[in-house]
Amino acid sequence: MKTATKPKPAALPRPGEDGKTDGTVLAQLTALQRLSVSELKTRWEALFGTAAPNNARAFLELRIGYRIQELTYGGLSRDTRRMLDLLADEVEGKVTRKGMAYDERNPLPGTKLVRGWNGTEHTVTIRHDGYEMSGKKYKSLSAAAKAITGTNWNGFRFFGLRDKRRSGA
Repeated sequence: MKTATKPKPAALPRPGEDGKTDGTVLAQLTALQRLSVSELKTRWEALFGTAAPNNARAFLELRIGYRIQELTYGGLSRDTRRMLDLLADEVEGKVTRKGMAYDERNPLPGTKLVRGWNGTEHTVTIRHDGYEMSGKKYKSLSAAAKAITGTNWNGFRFFGLRDKRRSGA
């Protein structure tokens, strides 16, 4: 028996390919402000291939504007999308700390971070499921830094693990 297959949707048009709009991103974004809500919904269907989810003008303009830029310049990298998905899952409680989002600034599990504070040397051990200091577990380096200093700190900054690209700026 032959099963029916769903036809593949036609490729979505890239900005400027429809011949009706100027090919520049800025001109397309500016043009969105002059469209009515029904015209925005039609533009949504052309860019996303689905019906617009609501009639809120601000939402439609924002998402269509993002989509125009995404199609022109490219979207988020695979690694960025993965990190955002993991963080969203963690915030929603769908994953435990064992499945915590990978952060490239984290050293390998087993690494010991040593930091002096007010004449006392503190050692934090990186674990698969968080961090450990003086036999106590912490969910983040920031929590460990707060336990040491008594004030809120960015844990990566406190322990000298800031992203090298940002620290050079």
